[in-house]
Amino acid sequence: MPISTSSTSWVVVPSPRPRARVRLLCFPYAGGGASAFTAWGRALSSEIEVCAIQMPGREARLREPPITRWEEVIWRLSEALMPWMDRPFALFGHSLGALVAFEFARHLDRDRRAELIQMFVSGREAPQLPLDETPKHNLPHEELLDELRQLAGTNEEVLKERELLDIFIPLLRADFFLSESHVYEAGPPLNVPITAYGGMQDEHVLTSKLEAWCEQTTAGFRRVMFPGGHFFLHDHRAQILTDLAGELGIALPSLSRVSSYR
Repeated sequence: MPISTSSTSWVVVPSPRPRARVRLLCFPYAGGGASAFTAWGRALSSEIEVCAIQMPGREARLREPPITRWEEVIWRLSEALMPWMDRPFALFGHSLGALVAFEFARHLDRDRRAELIQMFVSGREAPQLPLDETPKHNLPHEELLDELRQLAGTNEEVLKERELLDIFIPLLRADFFLSESHVYEAGPPLNVPITAYGGMQDEHVLTSKLEAWCEQTTAGFRRVMFPGGHFFLHDHRAQILTDLAGELGIALPSLSRVSSYR
């Protein structure tokens, strides 16, 4: 199936690999964009093509309003990503991205036309668990900034720059609203292996909440913990990519090469 212009706005391919055996579709965290996975595309083996999902409202799609309804998220992803699923593929998502990847996988499981071979969920409690935190999307401005500092995923320079905040904060509130408005609907578990990654010092996503992802699959589950807080994926990218590639049955060029990319 040819890849349309509208489809390419949703997907950024840092290192195109038309002969790759597997595509890895990567869904970013709240407020994040496709650039979070730029280094992944360069570091992974030539047998894996990284496709970073670019949701509306960020980076090259800054002028588009962010999506705040789950029905629209899944419908638009289904339309945009179908051309990218013409070969075996896996899903990776961190935080909000893990939840989006899960709901998208559920949709694909009902569709049964795509060859999803693996799911990687990172920094997110299992979807069937109730959120037990105070909603962030409507916090007063200074409280929201304090929350972002605690999560340690936003550059302090961004938090001090008024013009950047005027762009970033509305997007972040929209993403938090999407995350917090999710309503889990009970259904059959996925027939695809799930690997859950977590940060050992992540106070927001405890080990037990990661372990509960095992209820969402009949095809095997692993939990892997890394040092660090909620954004451990930035500090331990090399180890994550080594584990991820191993799960896909593909060897990396070398650990030192993965570590060298920033």
